Amino acid sequence: MDEFKKQKKTLTTLQAKRKAENYCAYQERAQQEVRNKLYEWGLHQEEVENIIVQLIEDNFLNEERFAKAYALGKFRMKGWGKIKIKQHLKAKNVSEPLIRTALLEINPDEYDQKIEQTIEKRLNKPMKEFSFTEKSKLAIYLQSKGFENDIIFEKINQKK
Repeated sequence: MDEFKKQKKTLTTLQAKRKAENYCAYQERAQQEVRNKLYEWGLHQEEVENIIVQLIEDNFLNEERFAKAYALGKFRMKGWGKIKIKQHLKAKNVSEPLIRTALLEINPDEYDQKIEQTIEKRLNKPMKEFSFTEKSKLAIYLQSKGFENDIIFEKINQKK
């Protein structure tokens, strides 16, 4: 019985293309995400690459549009910094030039404001009352959110 569960239903090329169009229409996708889905649906390399090309031609798939939407979404909704966004885009096989373009979409003033808000959320007393250890923990937290070290330490030192 387990053998039947493990066998996946393979789709025809046309079915897979339609399903991929719906998958891309629902939200912006990276090419690699779509490629993985197509392989998951039982298609072979040549079919997958042909469908990817068709999706790009029909504007269902646009890597630059995806990268910009991803960067802004993760920044605004999750409060991620540029380093974390860049790492996650690289993991999705987005090219370096597109990553740079996507990060330029983030308004520098909004970025500065987001770091300030993140620090304020974390603080429960004035920064000058913080011990070195507490400041270190704050810096580590901000690093985990993907903010750059120079900006982190500049902000912490400003708050003295």
